[in-house]
Amino acid sequence: MSNLSKPINFTVVPDEPDDPARARREYANFCAVAHTPFDLTLTFCDVRPLSEKDIVAAEATQTVRVPVVARIALPFGVVNGLIAALQEQMRAVQETQAAQTTEPTPGPWSKGSLH
Repeated sequence: MSNLSKPINFTVVPDEPDDPARARREYANFCAVAHTPFDLTLTFCDVRPLSEKDIVAAEATQTVRVPVVARIALPFGVVNGLIAALQEQMRAVQETQAAQTTEPTPGPWSKGSLH
């Protein structure tokens, strides 16, 4: 029983499949965010160029329906860590871009919500 209370340190890493062809990677260029009292839900979508039919429907309803790629429910306990990891990745990308060009990289979007 004493072994159950012994603390251990470990790192969680993705377990990639042996066959790279079986590894899934989905593309999404839109993310809707919602929450319940228990979790945060991220719904990733792939917004493609609109057809004439899509444009006519959007004019009538003011909405565009797009395919859902993935829906991920996250417990609130992991949200702050995810935000910190995303911010660190964006910082690294911006530093790399700044080192590759003399043009200034765009700052945060200042014109309000994107969705």
